Amino acid sequence: MPEKKEIIHVGTIEHRILLVRGEKVIIDADLAEFYGVTTKRLNEQVKRNRSRFPGDFVFQLTAEEKAEVVAKCDHLAKLKYSNALPQAFTEHGALMAAGVLNTSRAVEVSVFVVRAFIRLREAIAQNREFSRKLAQLERKLVEHDGQLLSLVRAIREFMGTGPVPEGRRIGFGNEER
Repeated sequence: MPEKKEIIHVGTIEHRILLVRGEKVIIDADLAEFYGVTTKRLNEQVKRNRSRFPGDFVFQLTAEEKAEVVAKCDHLAKLKYSNALPQAFTEHGALMAAGVLNTSRAVEVSVFVVRAFIRLREAIAQNREFSRKLAQLERKLVEHDGQLLSLVRAIREFMGTGPVPEGRRIGFGNEER
């Protein structure tokens, strides 16, 4: 059976995932756009089904967080003039929102939203692994530098670092002997 064509590219969703309060979230306006509904409808469904959205699934941004998000994300410029503070949906909250919206598009797109969060987690894990390996390499280099320095000192001692014998100097000099 041929694979279904993507409704929305996972990379598009990844670029809309933000880090707020140490959580990876999607702002309600972006999630509503992905799910093909208005932000107002999305937030109405969240209010009607409040028991399905605990604080670790969705939270409201503060005015300061809203200003920071608007300043960093050009596509959210329309929020600048809105009086309402946006909601931030975690991965689980985004999935739950698709369920309460109960539209075919929301259900289909929710799969891509989850995949975007997974790809982001994998990228972070790879970054941590890379950082760990880089730290190991740095430790080895420091160790090798110390060993090389010891080797250079040993060679200098072996060659003798005594005074250079006085003899006839070659070249010009303005020093008097």
